[in-house]
Amino acid sequence: MLWSLLKVLLFVFAVAGLTWGGSLLLDTGGGIRIAAAGYEFTLGPLQAVIGLLVLMLAVWLLMKIIGFTVATLRFLNGDETAISRYFDRDRQRKGYQALSDGFMALASGEGRLALLRAQRAEKYLGKPELTTLLVAQAAEVAGDTARAAAAYKSLLADESTRFVGIRGLLQQKLAEGDTDTALKLAEKAFALKPKHPETQDVLLKLQSERADWKGARVTLGAKLKAGALPKEVYRRRDAVLALQEAKGIMDDSASVEAREAAIEANRKSPDLIPAAVMAARGLVAKGDHKGAARVVKKAWEGVAHPDLAAVFAEIEPDETPAARLKRFKPLIAQHPDHDETKLLQAEMLIAAEDFPAARRALSDLIDRHPTQRALAIMAAIERGEGADDAVVRGWLAKALVAPRGPQWCCDKCQAIHAEWHPICTNCGSFDTLSWREPQESIAQSARGAELLPLLVQPAAKGEPAPQGSAAEPEVIDLAAVARSAD
Repeated sequence: MLWSLLKVLLFVFAVAGLTWGGSLLLDTGGGIRIAAAGYEFTLGPLQAVIGLLVLMLAVWLLMKIIGFTVATLRFLNGDETAISRYFDRDRQRKGYQALSDGFMALASGEGRLALLRAQRAEKYLGKPELTTLLVAQAAEVAGDTARAAAAYKSLLADESTRFVGIRGLLQQKLAEGDTDTALKLAEKAFALKPKHPETQDVLLKLQSERADWKGARVTLGAKLKAGALPKEVYRRRDAVLALQEAKGIMDDSASVEAREAAIEANRKSPDLIPAAVMAARGLVAKGDHKGAARVVKKAWEGVAHPDLAAVFAEIEPDETPAARLKRFKPLIAQHPDHDETKLLQAEMLIAAEDFPAARRALSDLIDRHPTQRALAIMAAIERGEGADDAVVRGWLAKALVAPRGPQWCCDKCQAIHAEWHPICTNCGSFDTLSWREPQESIAQSARGAELLPLLVQPAAKGEPAPQGSAAEPEVIDLAAVARSAD
């Protein structure tokens, strides 16, 4: 900043000095008299200006002759490159100027101009490690992908520029959607520079998309070693990857290693609900019911979740409703005021046919947070207590247009998923799904709009009732309704 201001001031002073000198010269009618070595010359104003320009030219030529003479003397003294450096100095100046202009044009989005400047820089400099990168990036901006790819490939020949070339080709393949080639390039780039943050992220994303969970865990470990990831975040994401390794745990052919991987995932991140569910089911498959119960209770301490309640019920599938209520008391006691706890307790009381207690368990949930699941449970309570069909249909009608409650939502793009996934199927982000209320309520489905009049309006008088309707009471499949609401 200071140097720029100084140059501006020097320019202003120079212009002012030339203007003053010109006016002074014009005011001297007799011209300029020069006396030297017994000779005397008288120059007019125009002659004086011409003489000054000739003198400046002579000084410039003299400096050039002196520089060439010095270079020649250095050559004679053994410096073999002295004369070539003398002539190359001007070429380098022009080359670096062209290179600078090229990068400025590239930053401005002028791809064609940047290409021209890159070619000029290559002509003067002869340094492809500098100019080839400019050519590649300028060609990309100009839309010439073939030329850009050729430039990046030429960078692969030199060890010092190999990583830059691979990275450029990698970005091209990602833009083209060629993930297979992109993965191979990312692996090569990672082998050259394992601490490069961008390469780590790209490789991790590609490995996750191809379900290469073991390779993704290696890449994640490299991010931790490079200091690009906090330990807490690393443990969480490593647990997610370990969980995906154990996806086959519920298969009949599931190996012991798969079950142990699920247990390891839960150990690394006890609050990861899918890991806790899979670990508990793995322990149940091994006959360790107490261990499965401990896993569920530990995860329930963090968040009350319907999947945890479901797997806790699977530990003793044949127990009576009363026994289940008793066994679930430790879970209910942990979060007695949580919405999920109230819904869970109400469902178990309905199964035990204690409908007044189920109504009390819901408490103010119907007024405070009426979700599809809560309203469906209320309809079941009314049916169990012998309410009119119109009352039951009214609750079910409300359930059709009510919000669904907490769901698996992406924290980045807000997309809603029916099941938990390590990668958002909408935006591709890793480990961004959380169990919460969506930011925007889901619009009523067309199917729900069609069913609403049938639920609200009773059958017209005189219309025959469907055969068997009087003899068989309506049965509400509470489990199915609750599942559809989750």
